[in-house]
Amino acid sequence: MPQPSQPPARSARRTALRGRTALAAAAALLPALAVAPQARAAEPAPGGERAAAFTAAAAEYHVPLQVLLGVSYLETRWDTHGGTPSTDAGYGPMHLTDAAGALAALPPHGDGTGAGAADGTGDPRGKDDAPQHVAEPRADPADATAPRLETLAEAARLTGATPQQLRTDPAANIRAGAALLAAHQAALGEGASADPAAWYGAVARYSGADDEATARQFADEVFEVIAEGQARQTDAGGGRVALAAARITPRTEQLARLHLRHTVDGADCPATLGCEWVPAPYQQLSDDPGDYGNHDLSDRPFNQKIDYIVIHDTETLYDPTLKLVQDPTYVSWHYTIRSADGHVANHVDPKDAAWHAGNWYVNAKSVGIEHEGFLAQGGQWYTEAMYRSSAKLVRYLSGKYGVPLDRAHVVGHDDVPGTTTGTIPGMHQDPGPYWDWDHYFDLLGRPFRAVGDARTAGLVTIDPDYAANTEPYYCGDTPADLCPVHGSASITLRTAPRDDAPLVTDIGIRPAPGDWSVYNHAARVSTGQQYAVADRSGDWTAIWYLGQKGWFRNPSAEPTALPALGLTVVAKPGRTSVPVYGRAYPEASAYPAGITPQAISPLPYQLLPGQRYSFGGAVHGEYYYSTTFDRASHTVVRGTNVYYQVQFGQRFMFVNADDVRLVPSWTPVPTGS
Repeated sequence: MPQPSQPPARSARRTALRGRTALAAAAALLPALAVAPQARAAEPAPGGERAAAFTAAAAEYHVPLQVLLGVSYLETRWDTHGGTPSTDAGYGPMHLTDAAGALAALPPHGDGTGAGAADGTGDPRGKDDAPQHVAEPRADPADATAPRLETLAEAARLTGATPQQLRTDPAANIRAGAALLAAHQAALGEGASADPAAWYGAVARYSGADDEATARQFADEVFEVIAEGQARQTDAGGGRVALAAARITPRTEQLARLHLRHTVDGADCPATLGCEWVPAPYQQLSDDPGDYGNHDLSDRPFNQKIDYIVIHDTETLYDPTLKLVQDPTYVSWHYTIRSADGHVANHVDPKDAAWHAGNWYVNAKSVGIEHEGFLAQGGQWYTEAMYRSSAKLVRYLSGKYGVPLDRAHVVGHDDVPGTTTGTIPGMHQDPGPYWDWDHYFDLLGRPFRAVGDARTAGLVTIDPDYAANTEPYYCGDTPADLCPVHGSASITLRTAPRDDAPLVTDIGIRPAPGDWSVYNHAARVSTGQQYAVADRSGDWTAIWYLGQKGWFRNPSAEPTALPALGLTVVAKPGRTSVPVYGRAYPEASAYPAGITPQAISPLPYQLLPGQRYSFGGAVHGEYYYSTTFDRASHTVVRGTNVYYQVQFGQRFMFVNADDVRLVPSWTPVPTGS
């Protein structure tokens, strides 16, 4: 989110008021067996304890097993996540929500200043010519908790289990989820049918959505999961769970009987997502023509090509996020995605430039998508519903606007560079190491694969096993404040091929080596990013990173990076060093009269002879001049100079094409380069 990537203050958290639904009345319609305080014993199924729990719960509450598995997969992929809540307070395989309990149980958190980007000094616009008037968000509203965030208490009442059991016992959680589905079915006046097609309305209600389009999208996604079939090894020793593929034509007419609201039309979205238009305001705030909010009108892709899609997390809950983006004195982004059900709200037309990434060059050429969630708070995790909605949205935007589906163009906020040396410490770190890029790109239809021979390919694609990659980050002020054990998409780099070597240094952030803070991106690489191989030693691989070698474990038996082929960028013969930039701005002579040329400001890094970096594409220098409310004065300035995008550190950067050469990754660096 375009604000400090740290959890909100405890005093700003919303108070939880229990929401009432039709479940209370429906409970009386359930068979006596459905409210029995203890689950019936069941023989373990061949798949393991988790599969046995699903089978037993489906039988007890007369819910088709396919439906129960499909709902759970869409929420959690059948995992327990160690009893920690999701980003919107969902627990266990059935994602039973307890917002009040989740907020109360959160451990103390740090302010993120170890990474230098959580002090509120960053400007999400990233404009030198028009600094932001208001950089701080208003306090989170203390609204009542929505009913969708308080399903665990009702599930406990239906089953007789305690709330703590439902948070930590997978079998109890699955049983309670089945009870909720049965209650929803009874509330619709439907019998406990063995036909999965008869459960469409109950599945839609389980989403917790208050609008028809999102409830439909959630239910459709569940039946799509059933149609695809799924199988995976679950966490916490739960064993393998499998859902056989089956084409089912659900009774979609049941949806009308839920009497949900209709979403506001106008969103630029794929029709199957049921997106809602919740516009961000474009308003002049005073007599000063440069005092306006909260985005810039444009005409993309006709005046500028959209090159990037930037993935953010909100660092607050969904409802406060929507209030922030509708504040004309705050900043903006194009879309927000809700965790529990994957609901998508569109705020800024993609043709316009939102203020979200802290780099005006990137803002002018990107779409920003916020995901309800926290970078580090309490080890919280993202739901499958959110991942799938986001992937569908990104595939749509990629197809419509021509954004390549790779990690050079589908990037995190933590991949966006500072524009100048002074802005580097203020760049943000969301979505952070816990965003599962590997799974995300599987959903995008672009899985990361090995290409070429590991010894000669010359490039690597970072790709650790997310679940097994549990590096010991700390989430608070000191290394003693460890994050909960959690899978990660990031790898930390060392200065030498040994476990006790210091982490590499980012001189743009600090002169000393970095630390293991979850907020520290000084020595980190992320899944899907490609780097040039600099050296190897046993099970260790070194890559070129911020002008130095960064080492990480990469054993051939369990690799954390895949071989890759592609173009690399090297210094031209005779260059003793090559400057690196955080934006691709045009030369001064390209600016028309009346528009002050923007400085082409090098960052404090250098590409040195003998080093090489992966090539992410070529662009002409470009600058979108938009400093006043009146769009008539807005101008796109284009230069003749060409820049190459390179993966220079955790963040991508740019070099002037005149300073470098493109060389295939599998060939040696040219002598004298």
